[in-house]
This record gives sequence, C-alpha cells and structure tokens, in this order.
Amino acid sequence: MTDKKKIPKKQKLRNAEYYDMQSVFDKLYTDSKKDLKFTNLVEIIKSSENIRLAYRNMRKNKGSKTAGTDKKTISDLNKWKEKSLIAHVQRKLDWYIPQKVRRMEIPKDNGKTRPLGIPTIMDRLIQQCVLQVLEPICEAKFFERSNGFRPNRSAENAIAQAERMMQNMNLHYVVDVDIKSFFDNVSHGKLLKQMWTMGIQDKKLLCIISAMLKAEVAGIGFPEKGTPQGGIISPLLSNIVLNELDWWVASQWENIPTRENYIRRIYANGTLDKSKQVYHLRKTALKECYIVRYADDFKIFCRKRSDAVKIFEATKLWLIDRLGLEISPEKSKIVNLKRHYSEFLGFKLKVRKKGKNKQGQPKYVAEAHIKEKKLAKIKTYSKEIIGKIRQTYNAGMEYKLVQMYNSYLIGVHNYYCIATHVNLDFQKIAYDVKKNLYNRLKHRITKKGTITNGYIRKQYGTSREVRFIGGHAIVPIAYVQHRIPMDKKRSINKYTPQGRAEIHKNLECVDIDVLHYLMNNPCGTESVEYNDNRIALYVAQKGRCAVTKDELYVTEIDCHHKIPREYGGSDEYSNLIIVSDKVHILIHSSNEKTIKKYLDLVKPDSKQLAKINKLRIMAGMSQISMNGELLTV
Repeated sequence: MTDKKKIPKKQKLRNAEYYDMQSVFDKLYTDSKKDLKFTNLVEIIKSSENIRLAYRNMRKNKGSKTAGTDKKTISDLNKWKEKSLIAHVQRKLDWYIPQKVRRMEIPKDNGKTRPLGIPTIMDRLIQQCVLQVLEPICEAKFFERSNGFRPNRSAENAIAQAERMMQNMNLHYVVDVDIKSFFDNVSHGKLLKQMWTMGIQDKKLLCIISAMLKAEVAGIGFPEKGTPQGGIISPLLSNIVLNELDWWVASQWENIPTRENYIRRIYANGTLDKSKQVYHLRKTALKECYIVRYADDFKIFCRKRSDAVKIFEATKLWLIDRLGLEISPEKSKIVNLKRHYSEFLGFKLKVRKKGKNKQGQPKYVAEAHIKEKKLAKIKTYSKEIIGKIRQTYNAGMEYKLVQMYNSYLIGVHNYYCIATHVNLDFQKIAYDVKKNLYNRLKHRITKKGTITNGYIRKQYGTSREVRFIGGHAIVPIAYVQHRIPMDKKRSINKYTPQGRAEIHKNLECVDIDVLHYLMNNPCGTESVEYNDNRIALYVAQKGRCAVTKDELYVTEIDCHHKIPREYGGSDEYSNLIIVSDKVHILIHSSNEKTIKKYLDLVKPDSKQLAKINKLRIMAGMSQISMNGELLTV
C-alpha cells in the first residue's frame, strides 16, 4: 500500500554489498575525511561492478520509465546482454558526449512552471555510475545541517533542527533567503573549481561532468550555466555548490576558533558539547547564527534582530560575489518568530508562549502548521481521485483508484504528521472531502467491512471514520496524530561499518562468496535484466532452492523461467525462480527414465512434488507421479 517506486535506502545499501562495491565506497569516504586527493576516479566509475550496481539502483526508480529524446526507457536497457551493456558504458566514458536532453515543464503551486531536463536512459545510467563514486567523497565534506538529497536524511531532519533552534536555543529571528532560479543560474566554472577544492582532481572526470552540464537541450540549445533538474546527478551537484555557503555561515559563529579548547565532553551519539564555548562566544560582539538547509531552501537562525539584519546583508553580498547567485527580494526577509510564521518545506513555523522558565521569563515553544496552499492542494487532489472512483464501476479499476486514494493520504499523513497542529489542520479540509466522498459515492460506500490491509488496520483501525467501497477500506482524511520530528543520529552513516549497523543488520543466511561469483559470472547469453534478477532472487531465497529449501552451492544454482520465453514469458523478477540443477531437470524433462533418476536424487515429498508439477504445468509439461510416470490429464 505505502510502497513507492523509489528504492528503499536499506535496499540501496544491500545492493552495494551484493555487488562488492561497499568497501570501495568506504575507502573513498575515509580518504576524503583525511583530505586526500582523488586523481583516478574514472577507473572506479568504469568498473563492471559499479556499472552493474548503477543499473540495479536505477532500474526500479519511477523515473526510469520516463523516455528521453531517443524515446527509450529502462525496458530497452533490460534487453541488453550484460557484457555488451558494460562494454558500451565503458566506451562512452572514454570519450563522453551526452545525447540531447528532453525538456519538460512541470507546473508549480504558484501557477508558473519548473523546467526539467530529462537525459536519455543511457546517459542516466552513466550519471548513476558517476554519482555512486562521487557521493562518498562529497558526504565526507558536507555540512551536518544540510539535509536535502543526501543518504539517510530527510525534510523531517530539517524541521527537527529548525524547531530545536527555535525552542531549545531560543533563536527567534530567522533570515529567510530565496535564491532566484537557483538551478538555472549555477556557474559551471565555479562548480568545477569547488569539486577540485573538495579533492576531486581527476581531470578526465571533471571533463565528463562538464559535458553533462553543457549537454544540448532539445529545441533550446547548449546551456552556459545551470544544473538541469531531472538529471540523476543534479541534486549532488547543487549540494556541492551550496556546501560552501553552509561552511561560510558556520565560520561566522559556531566554528570560530577560540584561544582555549572548551570542548570537554562528547555525547554518546557523537555530538560535541559546545555549551562552554558558546558561553564565551556570547561575551563577544560576534553575530550568533546557525544555518539549516534543505537543497536550495535554507534558513539562518539568529538571537537578535540586529544580528539578523547584518547576516542578511552579508549573505546577499556573499552569494552574489562568491557564487554569482542573486536572491529574490520579494521572497527574502527577516521574520520575528514570536509574531509571524516562517514557511519551510511545506510547513509554517512560529513560537508561542507557554509558561515561564526557572528565571521567571516567558518560555517559548515551537508551533508548526501545514501551509494553506499545501492543504488546498491536498483537498483538491483528494476530490479528483474521488471523482475518478465515481466514474468507474469496474471492480478492478475501482480497487486501483481506492489504492491510489489511500496511498496519497497515507503519504501526506506521514509527511505532515510532524506538524504540531497537524490534526487541526486536516480538520479544516476534512469536512469538504468527506462531504464530497459521501455525495459522490453514497450508493457504494458502507460503514461495515473488514480491513484486510495490515498497515491500514494498524494505523487507522481504531478510527470510527473508516468506510468501505467494494469491501476495501478508505483511509479517513482527518485521522492523523502528531509525531515529534527526529534529527538524524550522528552515528548513522552508510559509508562506515558502524554507521551501517545502525541502518540494517548485516546480510544473513547468504553466502557472499557465492553472491559475488554470480555477479562476476553472468549468463553471457542472457539479458542484463535476467542476470540482475538472478542475484536478487538468490538473496530473496536466502541461497536456497525454492522447491526443496536446500542450501545451494555455486554449481547447483539454476535460474528458471516459470513461463518459458517461447510461450511469452519474460526476464522479469516475477517470472523467475532459483532452483537446484536437479530440480530444474525434473521441471523440463519429458523422459521417464531421466525423471526417475532425478526423483531418486532429489527425493521430494508430496508438497515438493506438487511444487515441481505446478512449475511443469506453467512450462507446458505434463505432471509426474511420485514413481516417475508421466500423467495425462
């Protein structure tokens, strides 16, 4: 129900381990932490393991089904033979010339459009190869309160950091800065210099990235500046550009060196205790300021209005002088959080009085609401789906639309539940949406039914507002509870063994040597999709035969097509299954002598024989009896 097309973060980690690249990424991260220089990155990017990993990470993304200028999607890549695809990517990286980028206009909330540049599927695969190698190097250099488009970070972390500034640190003046058309105005030359400064000093790689930035946009021409939104590598490049801003703001206050080292303690989560250092810094005339950033959306929190005024002017000048970026005057301002709301990532943030502290002074707590525009958008889209449900009487289509409605509401509930007043906010639109639901579907909606979906039963099962359409539960729009936003644990890190242990347990019940053998020895006559799914199935089945459940050695592993290709079967995951070589012969053999021989070797019980017969029927073969005779229907 709530699964997205996007690959889960844990799965991406497992993919890197399956394809034997995690140790390489770990070393890049460690070396970057040591400020070492990287001059031979293209060889890592071109490695067959990295290309296979890029294909695996990319193939299940929702965007992989979007065509570029060549009209090709992931389904076209799936047909390639694995060795041919790897060789092709390697040749392209030797002298990289990107194909034309497809231009798309995506509508924004304010009525304007946002331009997207969609590279071809092959160029996106190459970008993914580059991204995987650059990310660990950049992660070691990025600022701790940069939250957008980074592993194991989210908008929730940014909101948690902002609320901590407002409530725990009593920083009640915020500088809201909106960069004018940020993605369209990034200087290519400046970006490449920033990468060089970060230690990425492989000239061939910088030429490849320069070519990506300057790729021709169909119908428009060659861009002289900007990073095209829509490319896989664009979010990382945008973070590289603004990373310099993060560290500059930090250098104005929190990272200022002091004569004496006041840091005497490190908390259990790895955070340094800077309380004594801050105490001494506040005795100076320095401007106290802290930045919280999510992509190009950032806020600078200050204690005094005079500090906010100074840092606002300094930031404007720094952005234009250092990065060549202008701010939007109408959207950039200083906000007193005691009086006004500051908007951030779809939320409205403010502080309100709540009692007094030990010194008898007013105590302020953070208050968060959903933006009015976002609420209106949720209401409008919910009504649109209800309208589509009303227009269909086909049971299958009705079920899909109910699923769509539920998935959408669960998604917005999970995102906005960190707003302190989320329940009151959803109540504002709940009446209209429920009225629309009852009026349009009054003859099909019922109060009685059984919630079959486990997630809905767990999250919404106690609500009296749950209704049913065609026996399927409808998620109640106003049934949402506030959850305190959590910041990212400092110990979580996908590029250290200790950090990964915080994210998921190490691989269990899978022989890594066998896994790497399958990766390094693909079936040469099969497609890249088949070979990738073979590895995925081996892991999913924990290295065991799907029929006998016996652990399989390298020489025993066979990947079977449930429906043969001559009968219309494909190389899709759902059409493949890992079995032992002996079971595979039993599935396909039509010779009773051979069948008896392998029945004696496998010795299946009645349940296992039933599975074999089920697979034989799907493969167009006759069923067999326990004594090896062919049965006729």
